[in-house]
Amino acid sequence: MTGVLPDTHLQAMIERGEISATPEVTEAQIQPASLDLRLGTVAYRVRASFLAGHGQSVESRLEDFEMHRVDLSGGAVLEKGCVYVVPLMERLALPDDVQAVANAKSSTGRLDLLTRTITDGGTEFDRIAPGYSGPLYAEICPRSFSVLVRPGMRLNQIRFRAGQAVLSDAALSALHSEMPLVNGAAVIDEGLGFSVDLRLPGSTLVGYRAKPHTGVIDLDRIGHYDPAEFWEEVHTSDGHIILDPGAFYILVSREAVHIPPDYAAEMAPYLAMVGEFRVHYAGFFDPGFGHDAAGGTGSRGVLEVRCHEAPFVLEHGQIVGRLIYERMAAQPKQLYGAGIASNYQGQGLKLSKHFASPA
Repeated sequence: MTGVLPDTHLQAMIERGEISATPEVTEAQIQPASLDLRLGTVAYRVRASFLAGHGQSVESRLEDFEMHRVDLSGGAVLEKGCVYVVPLMERLALPDDVQAVANAKSSTGRLDLLTRTITDGGTEFDRIAPGYSGPLYAEICPRSFSVLVRPGMRLNQIRFRAGQAVLSDAALSALHSEMPLVNGAAVIDEGLGFSVDLRLPGSTLVGYRAKPHTGVIDLDRIGHYDPAEFWEEVHTSDGHIILDPGAFYILVSREAVHIPPDYAAEMAPYLAMVGEFRVHYAGFFDPGFGHDAAGGTGSRGVLEVRCHEAPFVLEHGQIVGRLIYERMAAQPKQLYGAGIASNYQGQGLKLSKHFASPA
């Protein structure tokens, strides 16, 4: 068995106790190629982000960095600019031939809510070694908006794989020839490149920029908030915008992306040398994203962009990221957008699900 493990395999891992939780894992957590992770009942406000490191537990490191504890039982606010560590309800007992990678869910990334998974003995964020046995923790740092959270909320997700599943550029080119992965020409260089769209049809609106001083967002409220209270519209008539240092933007890819049923993908940065910004690669692309029975019309990728030290001119069509495609170990029982609650299938420029659609 080689590849990313699908929903049916995840169910088997739960039954074998390789994935366990208190309370038990629910069916709603199981996605086509990943498992949603749930917040526990307490958040530790810490002085700084940290990794446990070889031979050390997260619990022991919390003794060094904890400032105070926040009871999440009745709901609590995690404040913008602060760092928290939250024990998750799930824990792992992985086989020696299975590793895992975690990532923020799409809605989490679109709120600029930095969420990373850490483990006992871990030396990297979001990377879990084969054979790991122990608890899971979420490090959470709200960067644009303070958020109200409760136990059981699902901010990040985990994907399991056996063996080497990443497609080489040659294999990716062959797959694109067989079934188009993007509309138009494919830029393939250590993954499938995608670019930013700053010339949206019939509109000068090309994105949104987070406002610096806003209210709290309750993550349980869907379609509730007025975008104008939290976001400034970004307009351009000439196909370029200037990114401000420290600002967070929601933009959209020029390409419509297609993930066939037997594959999964992960968003990754392009090259650090291309500019003073980074696309915040929030989530996984599940099998079936942008796919339909006719073979796949594609869906746009929403880009979460943060500018770094200097103002930077972003041009229409500039490549800003890449998709790393991986083979599935088997096709999932359920595909993204096909009978499950998939908020972003067929999307264009779109804020997170917490905001009402613009009039």
